[in-house]
Amino acid sequence: MHRIAFSPQATAPLDGLRVVDMSRLVAGNMVSLQLADHGAEVIKIEDPAKGDPLRAWRVEGHSVHWKVYARNKKSFAVSLRDDEGLALLAELIATSDVLVENFRPGTLEAMGLAPAVLWKRNPGLVVVRISGFGQDGPYAARPGFGSLIEGMSGFAAMNGFADREPVLPPLALADMVAGLYGAFAVMIARREVERGGAGQVIDLPLLDPMISVLGPQAASHQVSGRVPARSGSRSGTTSPRNVFRTRDGRFVAISASIQTMAERLLRVVGRADMITDPRFATNTARVAHAEETERPVAAFIAARDLDEVMAIFEREEITAAPIYEIDQLIVDPHVVARDVLVEVPDAELGTVAMHNVVPRLSATPGALRSAAPELGQHTREILAALGCDAARIEALLARKVVAG
Repeated sequence: MHRIAFSPQATAPLDGLRVVDMSRLVAGNMVSLQLADHGAEVIKIEDPAKGDPLRAWRVEGHSVHWKVYARNKKSFAVSLRDDEGLALLAELIATSDVLVENFRPGTLEAMGLAPAVLWKRNPGLVVVRISGFGQDGPYAARPGFGSLIEGMSGFAAMNGFADREPVLPPLALADMVAGLYGAFAVMIARREVERGGAGQVIDLPLLDPMISVLGPQAASHQVSGRVPARSGSRSGTTSPRNVFRTRDGRFVAISASIQTMAERLLRVVGRADMITDPRFATNTARVAHAEETERPVAAFIAARDLDEVMAIFEREEITAAPIYEIDQLIVDPHVVARDVLVEVPDAELGTVAMHNVVPRLSATPGALRSAAPELGQHTREILAALGCDAARIEALLARKVVAG
């Protein structure tokens, strides 16, 4: 993993776009991270006493989640329980292009910051409203953490093995998916503003994007009338597709998702005869006989160590990959060569590992410009830009309306 320096002066396509991020935890931070990595000025609104709750997600005492999700951003610590603090926020939003929030529906209105109010001063403002279930509907008022959405969306019911309980993902999957959709939606909405249109609300629940990435589940049920059982790492649409154990206790993932690949794999494992057997000759037949289809593949892999298996599969161009633990991923030569993960300067840890900017643009790439900010690190800078003189800034700090 290569060490790189931050490039504070680097520019990218979203340079000049100002984003005010009032959200907390993952989904909103994921939206604004994508924008920040590609040049937007992202100002995180944080509680002066506690900051974004993401700071409290600690590993060995270190806020590693914050260090990753808040890179390239600024921190403005301002109390939203104080009228003057709210007024300052309103001033900031009036000079911005995008507002991101993830309060329960109605909260922004109760704060006096309803989109209709904000548009009076800033008609081009794009407002991203993140919630569990959306701004309307019977469940709109419910709190909606990602784990609930991963369960309700159908993801957990698909994940795991048939004889065990459904499995939730070990990461904030629904939040991350929604965050990516949200960043894309911001670009659509801003394009409309650039064409002379008005600002608009982006209604971004966690539920809808999570359902969308599960594929044609509803269509499949409509056609078949069936509710598929959990199948572990097998697929209900292609075979062979599974995780197989090697002789040295490692694992290999295989996905032979087209006919020619399935035939090639069967030849490699010494079972070319299966290609013309009606039970295995087509993808549909192999899915119906998945256990039998996989048996010779599993035996071939179980008789060899991982390195040997991968050498054979790479030579024969089989679609397979090793199952990595994180300590194996970070030293993989491909990951290292492409700087997929990098180590960046960190005042607390010296360096901190994180993913590089995604995606890669050939002519106008994003950049890592700054580390995640300390709480209120940019408060004075932002207040000064809003026209506050030194005396007023000191008074706001003394009254704890802001921190920094």
